[in-house]
Amino acid sequence: MEVVMSAVTERREGALSAATPSLPTVARSAFAVLRLVLAFEFLWAFFDKLLGLGRSTPSERAWVNGGQPTAGFLKGVEGPFKGFFNGLSGNAFVDVLFMLGLLGIGLALALGIGMRVAAVCAAVLLMMMWAASLPIATNPFLDEHWLEAIAIVGLAWGNIGETWGLGKQWAALPLVRKNPWLR
Repeated sequence: MEVVMSAVTERREGALSAATPSLPTVARSAFAVLRLVLAFEFLWAFFDKLLGLGRSTPSERAWVNGGQPTAGFLKGVEGPFKGFFNGLSGNAFVDVLFMLGLLGIGLALALGIGMRVAAVCAAVLLMMMWAASLPIATNPFLDEHWLEAIAIVGLAWGNIGETWGLGKQWAALPLVRKNPWLR
């Protein structure tokens, strides 16, 4: 049975890759740059909140100095979800999840591995940040959170981690070949 399932999976994956046109080198390179820029954005946010690099998090509010990474943003929520997000503010479990999310998404994008899992996590995180930003001052509905979420999902399912990343090596691992959702 395993052999049959393996053959079906290989045929299905082969058909998908044969049906998917390959991107020109310049497009793959541009998308790889986008992946790395988004990785830097997530990693910068992680290290700024962890160490208080003085951009959006002053040193005295750094996580290593006892600060709460979610407190500053979530305490200031005023929109329709004010009660929900204010309630999450400063919760130690939420702080750990948020920081692990920033680090995990940033590393996955930087290395080009586990990008499908990272894309789902990024989409959830970014949509929650969007909901916390409502109402949006410059547009009645959309902001950059939507664009970033859509871009990360496209990069993950477009296998852009294979360009200037470790995506090919990651996809070749037996565990990942058995579980393509780990790509």
